[in-house]
Amino acid sequence: MIETTRLLLRPHIADDFEACRAMWQDPAVVEYISGTPSIEAEAWLRFLGYFGRWDIMGYGMFALVEKSSGRFLGEVGFSDFRRGLGPDFDPFHEAAWVLSGAGHGKGYAREAMTAAQDWLDRKFSPEKTVCIISPENAPSIRLAEKLGFHSVRDATYHGDTVKMFERLKPA
Repeated sequence: MIETTRLLLRPHIADDFEACRAMWQDPAVVEYISGTPSIEAEAWLRFLGYFGRWDIMGYGMFALVEKSSGRFLGEVGFSDFRRGLGPDFDPFHEAAWVLSGAGHGKGYAREAMTAAQDWLDRKFSPEKTVCIISPENAPSIRLAEKLGFHSVRDATYHGDTVKMFERLKPA
């Protein structure tokens, strides 16, 4: 578990599913991710994948919990999503963040991802981390840049244009 001033980052637990499902069914949350809210079966498979990634890879997505309320706010962390985007992307830890509407606009994503990056750097010391973001998702692009990512190229993923970002190992 990782603790910041306002947040807890921890692996998911079974009790997180309902809040996770609701988040992935919110059209505002998925607007720049898939554009389509998840049906329950899709949310369930995604949820189960969180547990498997931790077991197989030793890292994954953290559940993001607001300390003051205990409320599930979203997910941040790193994964191997097997995107097939090429050798400059696929072998590297992929950063990801998604917050429920209750977590938007409060600086939670930056606080959580800064803590998650510090954890990943200490545990794995990766030479590079990567992420993809829809070019229309200006808030996530700004966050990525604040986290030290820079855009390297555009790519096509599931028929949509995405911006590929990388963050090199801190000196």
